[in-house]
Order: sequence, then C-alpha cells, then structure tokens
Amino acid sequence: MNPEAQTGHDQRWMRQALALAGRAQREDDEIPVGALVVDADGRLVAEGWNRNIAERDPSAHAEIVAMRRAGAAIGNHRLLGCTLYVTLEPCAMCAMAMVHARVARVVFGAFDPKTGAAGSVFDLLADPRHNHQVEVVGGVLGEEAGALLTGYFRAKRGKPVDPG
Repeated sequence: MNPEAQTGHDQRWMRQALALAGRAQREDDEIPVGALVVDADGRLVAEGWNRNIAERDPSAHAEIVAMRRAGAAIGNHRLLGCTLYVTLEPCAMCAMAMVHARVARVVFGAFDPKTGAAGSVFDLLADPRHNHQVEVVGGVLGEEAGALLTGYFRAKRGKPVDPG
C-alpha cells in the first residue's frame, strides 16, 4: 500500500477507535481509550475500550480487551499480521502483550509523556532484545485523541472542558 493510502486507511480505523473511546466514557465512565484489531487483509477482527472500573480488572486496558477478543475470534493467541489501533500510546503492559501476541503493527493517536512505552518514555516495541518487534506509527489523529482525554480529566476535576 502506498504511504498516502496507508495514512487514509490508518485515519479511518483511528476514527473508529475514537468512537470506541467515547463509549468507554459514556457507558462506563472509564478513561476514554479505544482500540481495535484489524487483520492483514484489512478486516476488523475485534474491538475494545477501557474496562478497568467496569470489570474491576487493572489489566482491562483497551488494547488488552481488543487483543483478548481478537484471539478468541481467530482461535489463536498469536495475532500474526494484525494491526492494533489505539487512541493513546500503549503503556508497558500493553506494549509487551503486543510483543507476545506478535502484533505486526500498532497505530496510536495521542502520545503519553508519562507512561508511553512506544517511544515517549520507553521504546519497548522496537527493543532488539525481544524476539519480535512491532512497527509503530504514532500521532494519527493525535490532537483529537488528546482532546478527548483532556476533556475527560478536566471534567473529572470540575474544570471547564474548554478553557477557551
């Protein structure tokens, strides 16, 4: 796929991940992070959003939820050839789960300067010491993803969502 087509493809899937992030916030009052897994043929395999509070599970990040569902859907713990789209840069737990699942590529929206493990704080996905590296594309619709998170946390702190 040429780079322009890939960018359009990535943006289309990221918009869907952003919609899932909205569901996390609306339906479960979770931090709005959404994720989905797409196979090598460009078909949606599974989706997820943050479920930590709803499931009382500290590991139920959007990426983990989506990868669990993808594994069940394809009948394999390996997600070979798959791309994971997520609205926030993966943390260390999610990044290493991607390495173990052999995800081919991760595309994320907003960078996470506090706990990002795909280049911001750590670069776990490209570490040559692992037996698998994950291709990383960051910042796809990053402003939209960041605004969603900022709005959520401002509202939680009782601050105006748009400080304008």
